[in-house]
Amino acid sequence: MTDQPKTVPVHVLQRLGTAIFEANGLPKEDAAYITECLLYADLRGVQSHGINRASNYTTRLKKKLINPHPSLAVDEVMPAIARVDGDDGMGFLVGRKAMQEAIKRAGTFGVGMALAYRSSHFGMSAIYLQQAVDAGMAAMVMTNASPAMPVWGGRSPFLGTSPFGLAAPGADVPLILDMATSVAARGKIRRASKRGEQIPEGWALDEQGKPTTDPDAALKGIVLPLGGPKGSGLSLLMEAMAGVASGAAFGGEVGNPYLDLDRPQSTGHLFMAFKPDLFVGGDAYRERMNELVKRAKGSELADGFKEVLMPGEIEARMAAERAVAGIVVPPEDIAMLNAEAAAVGIEGLQEFA
Repeated sequence: MTDQPKTVPVHVLQRLGTAIFEANGLPKEDAAYITECLLYADLRGVQSHGINRASNYTTRLKKKLINPHPSLAVDEVMPAIARVDGDDGMGFLVGRKAMQEAIKRAGTFGVGMALAYRSSHFGMSAIYLQQAVDAGMAAMVMTNASPAMPVWGGRSPFLGTSPFGLAAPGADVPLILDMATSVAARGKIRRASKRGEQIPEGWALDEQGKPTTDPDAALKGIVLPLGGPKGSGLSLLMEAMAGVASGAAFGGEVGNPYLDLDRPQSTGHLFMAFKPDLFVGGDAYRERMNELVKRAKGSELADGFKEVLMPGEIEARMAAERAVAGIVVPPEDIAMLNAEAAAVGIEGLQEFA
């Protein structure tokens, strides 16, 4: 195994990831889309949700905990509202379908919503926010997740570090907010563990409830909610809306994608899309959005800051750079991809390059 990171062109990782997922039972089109979603995270600098997660998904596919050919049945609950049965499929496919349903209904009624159940880990919320923005829609995304964080006042894992997403198109720079409800996403802690790195103090507590900078101890303990009761409250409300209301698992019952290797996750999601220019007209809306961004960026700078950045702006810049320069893949991920390729009898990263 190489002990040095390697800069790999995006198209090379796309081809290899697609081949690995296809060899593990996914249709080629789905394998390509899932790889694209993982690389979307890597391009935006969110490597905790990138191609390094491939082995976890293939493990669950091999154990038949993920259905490689889900039916994704849609129940039109009301004209503007749909419910998607994920059929234990890949969360990326379930999420895409549910957001498509929300966008379609918003195109007719101005607003559309879709809840999904019997799903699994769906990656970054920003994937589906971008899907809506590309369709000219504002959007909201919620999901629940496996227990990793205490409800405020508790000390045992109960809530997920569930990401919460909001997006607004119209400005030259669309606003895309994708944030965990914990101080740090659990994927970042898992990545630190893989790399033998410490985590900052204040991210997590160990099994004895003591602060820790050891990622392995943190994964056995609890991740702390963002802003104390605020992050806990957001995650609890997402349990209610994405979990309870959809019919998915909830209240500590969502399966851990890494540890619960004997059952599907049964994750729940909520997707909402709406036309943001219905109220003031398209041209006026775009002018107002650009004025909002202009005023925000024109704020007097605090010490240590060179500019004011909008939600999603730094990620968009990074994605544009990495699309040309390639993605830096650390040695542990190179080894994982090569092992995954060897396990299904296909060429590894070097051969694909």
